[in-house]
Amino acid sequence: MDVDLIFKIAAVGIIVAVLNLLLSRSGRDEQALMITLAGLVCVLVIIVQEINSLFELIKSLFGF
Repeated sequence: MDVDLIFKIAAVGIIVAVLNLLLSRSGRDEQALMITLAGLVCVLVIIVQEINSLFELIKSLFGF
């Protein structure tokens, strides 16, 4: 696992938290929820890509 992965996830989290706070305070709760869900999907895509590369490494290690 690379340290850059942690920084990417943390950056997405910080951006989503700030946007969520701004939108909630301005009375746009539905848009704040959509931003939160979009951030969650982005982080899940990043994690799935890393898991895929891990499985490819394991597959090549055992020769499948």
